[in-house]
Amino acid sequence: MADTEPQTATAPHEANANDTTPNSPYDAKRANQHSIILHPQSQHTGFFKRFRSSIFFASFALLLSPLTFFHPSSAPVDPTDYAERTRRVLKTTPLIDGHNDLPWILRIELQNRIYGGKVDFEKRLLGHTDIQRMKQGMVGGQFWSVYVHCDTAVKHFEDPSWVVRDTLEQIDVTKRFIVEHADYLQYCADSACVRQAFKNGRVASMIGIEGAHQVGGSIASIRQVYELGARYITLTHNCDNAFATATSSVAAGGPDNGLSTLGYEAIKEMNRIGMIVDLSHVSHQTMRDVLSVARAPVVFSHSGAYTVTRHLRNVPDDVLRTVKKNNGLIMAVFVNRFLRMKHPEEASIHDVVDHILHIASVAGWEHVGLGSDFSGTPYVPVGLEDVSKFPDLIELLMEKGATDEQIRLLVGENLLRVWGAIEDSAKEIQATGELPVEAEYEGRRWDLGVKDAPYMLRGSREKAIKAGAADKPFMFNVDDEGKHDPLEKGV
Repeated sequence: MADTEPQTATAPHEANANDTTPNSPYDAKRANQHSIILHPQSQHTGFFKRFRSSIFFASFALLLSPLTFFHPSSAPVDPTDYAERTRRVLKTTPLIDGHNDLPWILRIELQNRIYGGKVDFEKRLLGHTDIQRMKQGMVGGQFWSVYVHCDTAVKHFEDPSWVVRDTLEQIDVTKRFIVEHADYLQYCADSACVRQAFKNGRVASMIGIEGAHQVGGSIASIRQVYELGARYITLTHNCDNAFATATSSVAAGGPDNGLSTLGYEAIKEMNRIGMIVDLSHVSHQTMRDVLSVARAPVVFSHSGAYTVTRHLRNVPDDVLRTVKKNNGLIMAVFVNRFLRMKHPEEASIHDVVDHILHIASVAGWEHVGLGSDFSGTPYVPVGLEDVSKFPDLIELLMEKGATDEQIRLLVGENLLRVWGAIEDSAKEIQATGELPVEAEYEGRRWDLGVKDAPYMLRGSREKAIKAGAADKPFMFNVDDEGKHDPLEKGV
């Protein structure tokens, strides 16, 4: 979510020694029966002397032609045929977008009611995202953002809010949406699943939470949303929370306090369980603080390069270099204001290319990816109007000199490597016996209990009484007719 203000892949032909197809490359014996055999010391007619070489090479080419038929991708391609190069890369490497807010649209437009045929996602819709255009864009994987906006009524991190409830609903509707379109989408909870889904011709579908305010400032909640299927949490959105400082707060003139004491504990626990730490939206100091203690790679799910556009939502060069050392990933965003801050209406696909190339030049091609923010931001660059346009971006990068191998890293291999490293790191940490983090927000208010509770330890009752525990628990009773006894109502 932007900073808003109020083909199934066709498998190569399987070789079979018993193949009787006329053009089978394994029918060499039968083909040789019709081949011309040349003997150097035999007597040739003038015709053969003159055309001996041509006949030999023609016969050789004839024998090889079935191989080219069955393996067209192995045929040479014109380096300037960017469309064909792009097609070949995206047929063999999943293009994984790090951030799409379609679940938010399901919430605000459909109130999460996705059944009944009101919306056919197989057809062309308005907006940025539908299955038809995902196919056109050759999307191979998608992190769906379960975004819920900051609750402006919350003035203290302990204030009650609907945000956690709504986040659970967004996880629910995302999972239901994936199941509803199981012919094309496949839910994935680990990096290995992404490759398997791509092999099966489906779009690997993962869940990311866009803002740690959505877990209510609770590390225990982080563990629970992981169990529910979320695989990354953006540490902040457009509000500070119990864990860290947001970019938006700094932009509004507030201090950049970076990571809080509880935030350090949250990073420790996210690394332990294998939750991806997403640093998009956080302040620059928060970025640096997290990278100073992270025990696993981090990602930026949808951010740009600060040197290219000096918007605070973008990543400074020193952080880019640290991300390289961390083996992390910056996924280039498509939001106009982050691409051209002063003239966002002029933002185009070329600006996205500029950001990608800068990130690659500073951090390396091994540390850049794609994070569109489609269906979240209202304003997208010219040339990248929706999910069908990903190939156009790849073609332009190739025109700028990017190699096929660099493009493979950009579109998916980097994310899969980073995610796999995070999973491996979590396994190593857990193998040491490290226990779950029990730290809580220092201003946490706890239930005081009652004086007569069945306490386990000596001194607990006295401590509760001193803290202001209630004399008796809330109880009620009924009379002989089963009606509430008003005499007990206040007890």
